[in-house]
Amino acid sequence: MAKAEQQPLKTPLYDSHVEMGGRMVEFAGYLLPVQYPTGPTLEHAAVRNAAGLFDIDHMGQFELTGPDADLFLQYIQVWDIDQMRVLDAHYSLLLYSDGTVVDDIFLYRLPERWFIAVNASNRAKDFAWLEANALGFDVTLRDISDETCMLALQGPSAEMILQRLTPADLSVIAARTAVETTLDGVPALFGRTGYTGEDGFELYFPAANAVDVWNAILVAGKDDGLLACGLAARDSLRFEACLPLYGHEIDATTYALEARMNWTIAWNKEFVGRDALLKMKLEGAPRLLVGFEMVEKAVAREHYHVASAGVEAGYVTSGMKSPTLDKFLGMAYVPAALSKIGTEIEILVRGQPKKAVIVKRPFYKPRYK
Repeated sequence: MAKAEQQPLKTPLYDSHVEMGGRMVEFAGYLLPVQYPTGPTLEHAAVRNAAGLFDIDHMGQFELTGPDADLFLQYIQVWDIDQMRVLDAHYSLLLYSDGTVVDDIFLYRLPERWFIAVNASNRAKDFAWLEANALGFDVTLRDISDETCMLALQGPSAEMILQRLTPADLSVIAARTAVETTLDGVPALFGRTGYTGEDGFELYFPAANAVDVWNAILVAGKDDGLLACGLAARDSLRFEACLPLYGHEIDATTYALEARMNWTIAWNKEFVGRDALLKMKLEGAPRLLVGFEMVEKAVAREHYHVASAGVEAGYVTSGMKSPTLDKFLGMAYVPAALSKIGTEIEILVRGQPKKAVIVKRPFYKPRYK
């Protein structure tokens, strides 16, 4: 008997997206809006100039408690959590023992517990990895994804809009910190974090309140240029800021050092994968992630080959025409010898070599508070 095909999941906001004219596509096992009738270009611009609201409830959330929670978390991920105060948030990585990437995550140090946000497609894998490595530690790990809704409100007007819905003084909340408060009367965690290159917040609250909170934010920002945004704008925004996307710039075949993510790593402690990364640090990464600009007009798509002097020498991880900069840009893995800014390379577009040049990353300088 043939195995029944698993149907895509829906977030609590699925009907709201359909009513708003969202074009729904399957992504990471969920049906999500890739864009609304406004279109991804206007949605992208809204985040750069005003604000955009994203349904990112497909992502996973874990809660970690117990006497050994700090000890375990220090061991299982790369950042030094001893540097984090209560209500601090930080980006980090889970690594395999060979130094390749299990997932990129966000950590929140909360009173009496740790809160961990993970990528949607990696939720089950990440939880299993954490559980398997927790043996011998007195910790309790809970997957609270289904009971938790996650939204992102991003852009220079995000603080002003959100302030209308919460008693917390958001002006004193610094980047990569959090506050536990209420959002339109609903208990919520606000993280001054995001993945667009703009100031903004990632919001966590009970999934039962998803529709009411979504609508309240849209109403609060309707006169300030706020738009609901889909996956296309989310991708172009993170791309311009050169923020890695799991499955593109990082995955189980890539290393943090070759992905230029050295800044996430605390070498002053032990963590899973440390020895493998230390070896690469001492010997040098054979390949590196670079940014490039097309000299000849062409769109460099994911998986296109990179060449140098007619010889294949790498591959594109992400590429598109930048809506903000109006340039054809991309990111790629190339041999370290080709990674210097100004180096000329070729992108094989449908088999035809198109000239490009290595440029500085990020393409768009993030504007965090």
